[in-house]
Amino acid sequence: MVTTVTSYTEVRNRALIGDGYDGVVRVVVGNMYGSGVLLFDGKAVLTAAHLFNGSAGTAKVIFESRNGVETLSSSQVVINPDYNSINNNSDLALVWLSQDAPVAAERFGIYRAANEVGQTFTMVGYGTPGSGSSGTLSNFNEVPVRVKANNQFDSDVAPLDRFFSESGQWEANNGKQLVADFDNGVSLNDALGSLVGINGLGLGSSEGLISKGDSGGPAFIGSLVAGIASYTGRLSASGAVPDIDNTSDSSFGEVAVWQRVSVYQQWIDQAMRLRYESPPATQAAVQKTVNEGNSGTTPVYFWVQLNGYRLDPNLIVSVDYKTRNGTALSGQDYIATQGTLKIYPNESHALVVVEIIADIVPELDETFYLDVFNPVNAGFGEGLVQLTAVRTIVNDDGWFWG
Repeated sequence: MVTTVTSYTEVRNRALIGDGYDGVVRVVVGNMYGSGVLLFDGKAVLTAAHLFNGSAGTAKVIFESRNGVETLSSSQVVINPDYNSINNNSDLALVWLSQDAPVAAERFGIYRAANEVGQTFTMVGYGTPGSGSSGTLSNFNEVPVRVKANNQFDSDVAPLDRFFSESGQWEANNGKQLVADFDNGVSLNDALGSLVGINGLGLGSSEGLISKGDSGGPAFIGSLVAGIASYTGRLSASGAVPDIDNTSDSSFGEVAVWQRVSVYQQWIDQAMRLRYESPPATQAAVQKTVNEGNSGTTPVYFWVQLNGYRLDPNLIVSVDYKTRNGTALSGQDYIATQGTLKIYPNESHALVVVEIIADIVPELDETFYLDVFNPVNAGFGEGLVQLTAVRTIVNDDGWFWG
């Protein structure tokens, strides 16, 4: 991925194993590939719908982590129901893995606020590398490499509608796509400044843009997935041709567009909840203990219940959550997680899932905690600011002698 200001071979442009991006994957569909990102339950990868030509199919998902290179098959692919290939709207797909994701691959939460415009982000993916001055490498025939770069979400894509389609047949969903241009510090090549008056000269040597093979790759604000790479464009108007060359090749002066993840959070959350592995059907059915297992990961669930009535049935209730060590240690006994849990209209509860890491080492039973705090549009009760639940990981590997 990512055409960068300097060569992709420079360490600062590589998302190397262990750098925190091992949950960014290659998604192979038939004889083509894109990129994707492993989400917070460790079972689903978020990517672009256009990789599948808009219809559910199958894929191979390739991980590169400290566990080595692993290729997993998909068990199911779900395309966003509003996907429109003509306008690139709702260009999102969820790919469920047929096996447990590598423990060493990071799981990522999604960005839920609506303040992405103006923020710097980090894009990561496996697209054809290149440079801003000369575009993608036309002779790149190596195994795809994972590259990273920064940029800034400059605008919603709506101001660029007329540049993408002179006939007026193309129209992006306003508010649902984010755009950034590839700046080199020269006003002449400032695409958004030249075309729609959104001026900015870029981030210097850390700047980059997506390229072919980056489709479906994440754009991170902090550690959260704020965008999914969708398409690029070489735009011009009478008297303004910001592209540094005459080719659509992700060079300086071109633009790229990401699907805005925050506006799709309900679809993502609810699609994932429908496919949790053996979730409890009632609060009474929640298991407070879980066998450790011998391989892969095992899910354990926490039930968050909304008691009473919403004053407004359209209100979304939310809480923040975070795991905490007890005698069980994150990264060794379970995979740490944190984020925001939303309870949507027509829902009375939601589940937080935590992955238990299996092994074959005899040890004592161990515990860890989930803290729930910061309720929005709800409360815990007078004087309460945090709720805590505990889970016990049961040793199933024989006797431990201490």
